[in-house]
Amino acid sequence: MTVRRLAPLLLGAAIADHLASRTLQWMFVVFMFAIAVQFSRGTTTTRAHTRLPGIIGMNFAGMIIGMVSALFGVGGGSLSVPFLTWCSVPVKRAIGTSAAIGLPIAVGGAFGYIVAGWNEPDLPPWSFGYVLLPAFAGIVVASTAAAPLGARLAHRLSEATLRRIFALFVALLGIWMLWGLLR
Repeated sequence: MTVRRLAPLLLGAAIADHLASRTLQWMFVVFMFAIAVQFSRGTTTTRAHTRLPGIIGMNFAGMIIGMVSALFGVGGGSLSVPFLTWCSVPVKRAIGTSAAIGLPIAVGGAFGYIVAGWNEPDLPPWSFGYVLLPAFAGIVVASTAAAPLGARLAHRLSEATLRRIFALFVALLGIWMLWGLLR
């Protein structure tokens, strides 16, 4: 991964480092609900966007997806799947593409949070910057175990069902975060 491609991920982590925790949580809740609404509406294609943009457009979209993914600490799928379907990519192909780019986005984002929190005092034990190693290990194990199941489901379910499941999942994440903010 070149520095040019890593820069948006580092920028996202740097922005998150400078935001108040509560502000970042509220931004995350709004982000989750926006994605849920977009996917619950059905198709996201429009006449103006019936195909993928050229190389400049794809690079720009990749930079934005990487930066926002790092900012919110989410996988690139929460943005790349909606973007690709907006460009008329079938949802199953968008999910597959998202899975392929998920690892580089996750590694770059984790690196950004390690750098941003490197000299931060009072971090919990087993922290490497802002990355808590036991949580990181748990996410890696759970993601690796769940990936084959997700791939099988994506091939067996209809596009409409996949959209509804994705929208429901993202909405539940938003509700969970909102609940934490309001109590």
